[in-house]
Amino acid sequence: MDYRKLGPSGAIVTAYCLGTMTFGKESDEAASFKILDDYFAWGGNFIDTADVYSAGASEEIIGRWLKARPTQARQAVIATKGRFPMGDGPNDIGLSRRHLNQALNDSLRRLGVEHIDLYQMHAWDALTPIEETLRFLDDAVRAGKIGYYGFSNYVGWHIAKASEIAKAQGYTRPVTLQPQYNLLMRDIELEIVDACQNAGMGLLPWSPLGGGWLTGKYRRDEMPTGATRLGENPNRGGEAYAARNAQERTWDIIVAVEEIAKTRGVSMAQVALSWVAARPAVTSVILGARTSEQLADNLGAAELVLSAEETTRLNEISAPTPGQYPYGVNGTNQRHRKIEGGR
Repeated sequence: MDYRKLGPSGAIVTAYCLGTMTFGKESDEAASFKILDDYFAWGGNFIDTADVYSAGASEEIIGRWLKARPTQARQAVIATKGRFPMGDGPNDIGLSRRHLNQALNDSLRRLGVEHIDLYQMHAWDALTPIEETLRFLDDAVRAGKIGYYGFSNYVGWHIAKASEIAKAQGYTRPVTLQPQYNLLMRDIELEIVDACQNAGMGLLPWSPLGGGWLTGKYRRDEMPTGATRLGENPNRGGEAYAARNAQERTWDIIVAVEEIAKTRGVSMAQVALSWVAARPAVTSVILGARTSEQLADNLGAAELVLSAEETTRLNEISAPTPGQYPYGVNGTNQRHRKIEGGR
């Protein structure tokens, strides 16, 4: 079992976190309970949810599971998020003290707990002064409602500003960032990873399989159909497929993942997950399985360690596009690739 610190904190979590966005929507309560049972039987201890997942149903399902499984509940590290609308009023959204106080209390009620281990700001709020948000979070830590806090979907300057203000004011500092991160989407390496490392924060990557692309379920020039994320939404899914399908880089990466998987006798998902889990600053990778079978396959990545040659191949073929100003100035990207390739 690979245990890691939750960012700079003293809390310990497993390297693979159970994401629960599907609970209450794609996975009914019975299926969700089975996924939770299997995850904890494997040895996992980290659950990630959000108030907006299935309009609160995900938190409610987790709450009922925690109540029914007191032994597992004692070991569980619970993470949730607030920021997006849970009502129609003008104060039912954002990172204001008013909204976050209501959102946090509602999440505690739905989860059936008195304390949330990691409370995450689901996205930046340009209307609310960051000082107001940080003071609320510090107060919530001092009140015992949350243990730590983090961010999700923030850019580099958001992270730097929040971290430095918290430090200057003597507030509790953020411990994690939850960004989209996978072999197809590595743009966070241009500055967001550096910002997190500078602030001492760990990464909790979401969508580590690129929305299913890195599992091999999609084929070149074949529109997705059936029980896939893109196939179930033909209008929006078709647009998303066309954009990624048109990029030669997409298929170069998929071919490389597939060839490594065949050579090692593992699934493509396990190769993609193993690569993400080994990236710098990564604390825990969020798995968004719809079924117990998907979860079992994904957790197999914990037993896979890519070789230096395999890692270098994936690093080089998926490297973020160089030359984007100002990141390509003075050969910055080339220097990073040389260092990375030599690991």
